[in-house]
Amino acid sequence: MTLMIRPLEASDEAEWRRLWTGYLEFYETSVAEEVYATSFARMLSPEHPDQHGLIALRDGKPVGLVHYIFHRHNWRVEDVVYLQDLYVDPEIRGTGAGRALIEAVYAAGDAAGCASVYWMTQEFNHTARILYDRIATLTPFIKYQR
Repeated sequence: MTLMIRPLEASDEAEWRRLWTGYLEFYETSVAEEVYATSFARMLSPEHPDQHGLIALRDGKPVGLVHYIFHRHNWRVEDVVYLQDLYVDPEIRGTGAGRALIEAVYAAGDAAGCASVYWMTQEFNHTARILYDRIATLTPFIKYQR
């Protein structure tokens, strides 16, 4: 089995939608068609250089995705990277695809001179947190939202 991580391409849209829908359903949410279309277009557009998407392919078949955003940070001179969405098809989990997607974001951050990559997950996401605990540091921050 070969695993490849690469940037999203226009031809990935149908599989990207399938994967992102799986991610959204895991978190018991959905987004409007306009959000699907706009998000995908932004990740492909040179007009939005801070917004990115990668897709994981196992033997040429899309099996996972990650979205990440570079942004400024008032506590640092360099930008930081927010890993916003990470999803791997359930039957592929535990094979290294999630780790490879996160490491690809780490590599993109390193290449851009970013000192930090961060993300959030829900407390109940136990399976993913086993991976996260191995490759990152849990912080004590609590999220508030309006």
